Amino acid sequence: MEAFLNSHHAKPRGQTIRTVVTAIAVSALVAAAGVVNPAGSHAAEDTTYRAQYHFTVPDHWKNDPQRPVYVNGQFNYYYLYNSQYDANPSSNYGTAWRLATSPDGVVFADQGVAAEKGTNPNYDLWSGSAVVDHHNTAGFGAGAVIMLVTQMDHPTAEQRANASGPQAQFLWYSVDGGRNFQPYGEDPVIQNPGWRDFRDPKIVWDADRDQWVTLIAEGTQVGFYTSQNLKEWTRVWQYVNTGIGTIECPDLFQIRADDGTIKWIFGVSANGYATNDPATYAYWTGSFDGAVFHADEAAPQWLDHGFDWYGAVTWEDPTAPLDQRYAVGWMNFWDYPHNTPTWEHDGFNGTDSITRQINLRRFDDGYRLVSRPVDALDSIATSTRNLGSFTVDGLMPLDVEGDAYRLEARVDHRTASNVGFQLRRSADGARHADVGVTRDYSYLNRGATGNPGTSWKLESKAPYDSSNGEVDLTILVDRTTIEVFVDDGRYVHSSQVFADPTDLGLALYTVDGPAVFHDVTVTEFANVAQRPARLLASFEGDTWGEGWTATGASARQGPSSSALTGQVGAKVADTFVGGGDPATGIITSPAFVIDRDYLHFQIAGGRHPLGVEPATSVQLLIDGHPVRTETGDDSGVMRHVAWDVSEYAGQVAEFQILDDATGAWGHLMVDQVILSD
Repeated sequence: MEAFLNSHHAKPRGQTIRTVVTAIAVSALVAAAGVVNPAGSHAAEDTTYRAQYHFTVPDHWKNDPQRPVYVNGQFNYYYLYNSQYDANPSSNYGTAWRLATSPDGVVFADQGVAAEKGTNPNYDLWSGSAVVDHHNTAGFGAGAVIMLVTQMDHPTAEQRANASGPQAQFLWYSVDGGRNFQPYGEDPVIQNPGWRDFRDPKIVWDADRDQWVTLIAEGTQVGFYTSQNLKEWTRVWQYVNTGIGTIECPDLFQIRADDGTIKWIFGVSANGYATNDPATYAYWTGSFDGAVFHADEAAPQWLDHGFDWYGAVTWEDPTAPLDQRYAVGWMNFWDYPHNTPTWEHDGFNGTDSITRQINLRRFDDGYRLVSRPVDALDSIATSTRNLGSFTVDGLMPLDVEGDAYRLEARVDHRTASNVGFQLRRSADGARHADVGVTRDYSYLNRGATGNPGTSWKLESKAPYDSSNGEVDLTILVDRTTIEVFVDDGRYVHSSQVFADPTDLGLALYTVDGPAVFHDVTVTEFANVAQRPARLLASFEGDTWGEGWTATGASARQGPSSSALTGQVGAKVADTFVGGGDPATGIITSPAFVIDRDYLHFQIAGGRHPLGVEPATSVQLLIDGHPVRTETGDDSGVMRHVAWDVSEYAGQVAEFQILDDATGAWGHLMVDQVILSD
C-alpha cells in the first residue's frame, strides 16, 4: 500500500478503574444512533494518548502491518515505518520495515528497523510479505527469511519526492532470523507490466503443488503468480472486481471449519462504501487449484464493520496451523491518516488493533470467519471484576472509571428496541461513544465524542439477529480505540475514538423498555508499551561515530564499504582495512547505560577468542572489565549475536572491538550494534 511518508517502557502496570458498584437509575432515554458534535475539552499538556495494551509505533509513524513470521519460538512482526514523519506529515513520503518481536501477539519488544529505505536506488519499502524458506528454494540457505516487497523501480528524484515512481516487486533476504534484510540486487523479480497500481505482494506456500504463490494488488484486480524459487515468477490468473474501489493488501490461506471442511480464503483490503459495505477486510470462501481461486459466492463478506481496520494481515497459529489464524489491522484509514492527537501529545501516529484469533464456522447461510481477542490477552490482565447484573430502563451510570479495559456482558433485551453502553463518558454526560444493538443491527457510534470521522463516518453498523432476545458483547476500550465483538464474533466494529482524557465514565442504557445486563465484567490490563530499541552504532558514516575512539591502525580509518552476507547497509567496521591481517587496533564506544535487556550485533572474521592471545574479539566492558565476549568464526558471513545483559541493568558500559591478531584471519568485521528488549 502506498505510504505517506519515545515512549518509556516499564514493567506491566495496571490502569486504575474505580468499581464501587452503586448504580443509580435515571429516567432519561438515549438515542444511541444520533449524531452529536462533541464540545470537547482540551487535554492537559502532560496527557498521554498512547494505548495501554494495543500495539503502537514507538515514535513517528506506522501504517500497514506486515504478516508476522514465526522464527525461533517467537513472532517477527514487521510494519511500515517512517522516521521522517514530522510537523508537515502529508509531505513526508517514505517507509522502511521496522521489526517488533512477540511470543504471543500481545506483548511486543521493539527491535528497530529491519530493512531501511534508501538502501538501494529503489528507495522506499512499501507493503509486501515475508516467509521462512525452510527448504532453501531461493538459495540463501535453509531457514532464511525472504521478503517480497513493493518498491519504485529506479525512481527519479522527483518521483522519489512524491512517491510516484513505477511500482514493482523486489526480493530482500535475511540470514539472521529476519532481524536485518539485504536487497537481492537492484532489479525487480516481478516487473510492472505498465499499471499505476502494482503493489502489496502476499507470498503463500502451496504445499499441495510444491510451489510459491504470490498475490499482487493491481488497482481493481489481483494478479496471481507462481514460482519455484521466489526469484522467477509466472502470472497465472487475475481476479477482477470494479465494485470495491482500489484493492490493496491481498491475502490467501487455508483453514479448517468447525465441521471439518477445509476451505481456501481469499481476502483484500477494499472500499465497500459504494455498495453500503465497510472499507476494511473483504473475504471470500472457496477453493484454489494452484492458479485460480473459485469463490463460493460472488459477494464478499467483511471481517470488520468499523471504520478503522485497514491493511489487515492474517497469519497461522504455529500450534494449530490449519485450525485457526491470527489477524491484526491498522487502526486508521486514508480518509484521515493524520487526524490524531497522538502526534501532538506523544510524538507518534500509528496504532494497531488487538491481535485476534480467527476461526471458520458454518452458519445457515454458509461458511464465515469469526474472530475474538486472542487468548493471550488474559496473560496481561491485572484484575477482573464482575460488577453484577442490572435491570435498566433508561440510563444508568455506573460508578466505574477508566480508559483502558475490557467490558463483557450478556444483555436480555426482549422488550427494548435499543440497548447498549456509553463508553468514555464525560462527567456531565454530554460526551460519550455508544455501543449496542437494535432489533435490526449492531453499532458503534463515536459521534458524541472526539473522533477523526466526518458526518457520514460516525456510526458503523452490522447485521444483527435479535430473534433470541439476548446478545453477548465483548468490548475493548483503550485510550484512542474501541473494538466491539458481537455474539460469536462474526460481526466486529473497530474504530478510533479520541475521547477527552478526562472522560472516563461508563453507563448502561435502554430505549423503549427495560433490559437486563447480566454479569457486567470489567478487566484491567497491564501497560505493555514497548521501549524503543537504541542503535549504538550503524557504522554508515565517515567516522566510527560520535564519541567513539580508536587506536592503532583503526585510528587512521573509519567504516568501510563492503558487501558481506548479513551486513546492514553499505558499510561495516572492518579491522582488515588500513593494514590487512598484520594491522592491529582497538575501537571503543562512548559509555552508555544498559537500559534494555539485550545487546545485539553482527560479527564475522577471525576466530581468536579473548584469553587466547592474540585475540580478535568483541567485548562488553563494565568498569573496564569484559563481562561478555564474542569472536569470529573464520568466515566472511556475518552472524547475529545477542547478549542477555539484563543482569547489568542501570550500569554504565562500553562496547569494544579488539584486534590484536596478526596472522591468518587476524581481523574482525562488526555491524549494527543495538540495545533492545
